[in-house]
Amino acid sequence: MRGVGRAGGGAPAGGAVGGAVGGVRGGRTGGGFSLPAAGSGAGAGVAAVAPAGPLGLGLLALQEGGEAARRDAAARQRAESLLEELAGLQLDLLAGGVDPARLERLAALTPGDAGADPELQVVVQGVVLRAHVEIARRGGNLFVSAE
Repeated sequence: MRGVGRAGGGAPAGGAVGGAVGGVRGGRTGGGFSLPAAGSGAGAGVAAVAPAGPLGLGLLALQEGGEAARRDAAARQRAESLLEELAGLQLDLLAGGVDPARLERLAALTPGDAGADPELQVVVQGVVLRAHVEIARRGGNLFVSAE
């Protein structure tokens, strides 16, 4: 039972281990955790690490990032809806006819934001261009607005 009373071969149980944890502080011995005194140098180091910049700029950056994410999500949803309508138009053509209501829905989906992400913008603009082509080919009298 050689290691009993010792923590990993250190000082005897209840003795001074060193530092603030479980050590001797002000003449007392204890095995618990103790915080440094308010005027000691350890607390001053934490205060020096605190950010010096205004918090408002960080919040604005977070809000801007949230706005870009919302724009991207709306653009993705719009592109998916356009693709669904284009797939439906393809099925209509294979069945032998074109549903005028589908062309109107397609025309209604073409205007809108392409998102904040440049790569997403390219994809959305490509889908919108395809919708414009199909509307021009199938429903020449529908108004197609340019973005």
